[in-house]
Amino acid sequence: MLVLKRKINEEIIINSNVKIKILSVTDSQVKIGIEAPLEVEIFRGEVYEKVKANLKMASEKSKEGVAEIPTLKINKLPNINKMDK
Repeated sequence: MLVLKRKINEEIIINSNVKIKILSVTDSQVKIGIEAPLEVEIFRGEVYEKVKANLKMASEKSKEGVAEIPTLKINKLPNINKMDK
């Protein structure tokens, strides 16, 4: 882990397209601003863990559905041409 010290209004640049700026510092809290392209997803750590868990659960559920496909029966409609004869 890289540890950097920054003062209020100082910035950190990541990959030339993400800018993190220190906005304020109080007792046990640091307020930061983040500028990044729209395609860069930014989450708080605890929210990211919930999103990751939900994606994993959804993936497992979709695998269950795929496993059931061979057991499904398809009712075919009668061939209209054969009925006319």
